Amino acid sequence: MAAYPNLPAPSPEQGLNRYLQEIRKFPMLEPEEEYMLAKRWVEDEDTEAAHKLVTSHLRLAAKIAMGYRGYGLPQAEVISEANVGLMQAVKKFDPEKGFRLATYAMWWIRAAIQEYVLRSWSMVKLGTTSAQKKLFFNLRKAKNRIGALEEGDLRPENVERIATDLGVTAEEVTSMNRRMSGGDASLNVTVGMDGESSTQWQDWLADDSADQAGDYAERDEYENRIGLMVEAMDVLNERERDILTQRRLSEDTVTLEDLSGKYDVSRERIRQIEVRAFEKLQKRVRELAREKNMVPA
Repeated sequence: MAAYPNLPAPSPEQGLNRYLQEIRKFPMLEPEEEYMLAKRWVEDEDTEAAHKLVTSHLRLAAKIAMGYRGYGLPQAEVISEANVGLMQAVKKFDPEKGFRLATYAMWWIRAAIQEYVLRSWSMVKLGTTSAQKKLFFNLRKAKNRIGALEEGDLRPENVERIATDLGVTAEEVTSMNRRMSGGDASLNVTVGMDGESSTQWQDWLADDSADQAGDYAERDEYENRIGLMVEAMDVLNERERDILTQRRLSEDTVTLEDLSGKYDVSRERIRQIEVRAFEKLQKRVRELAREKNMVPA
């Protein structure tokens, strides 16, 4: 999906406030309207419908982008990356799976922003594994949670605790902490803010606002729910698991017709198996959530 020429684009010259005012002009969509627009895009590649889906969610992209202002990067560029993630989400969105676009898009938006942050910070050029990315985006929160506010190297017991909590090695925690403490960049660099004022990088890094903490919490919750779902798949037999995966969990959804041919049953029978498997999976996820004292999905 190409970028649209009339899609608002944030810029330092424009200022964040003006951009936010512009995107508020686009109306929010009712569920039925969103569904029909998505169908028009999926079935007919109707770019006008896709454009409405994108513009109605620009506020969501901006809100998520604001949660990453603590990394000292130009806010206009962070929002632009968020919009790229949003457009990718619209491109791949399947309205038949029963989710609202906002629920689906938020993870594409976060992924786009996080990749931009990682590309932009020289200190994490080597932080490309899943565990290292998690360490980068969660180290400050982990330090605050255990009261590890000391400057310089962390105490050994704090290193071990953070390493255990985040699933990385103690050496990785120590190395990332040194890098984020200013080993690779000056914290006194002046950075622009929306083209209207300026501040220092250390002021941005000190921002532990509720929104940012909320973004981290939501990301952790999402990872936990994915883990629950993977574990819950064991309740399904091989055919149920395959059909559910092909119909609801794959990027390229397999049609009922194709699966009916594969298993030599009717399309309606495949649909029934899909629905039953999904209900079984939901029930098992709730059971596991209760067992682990987690909020049920």
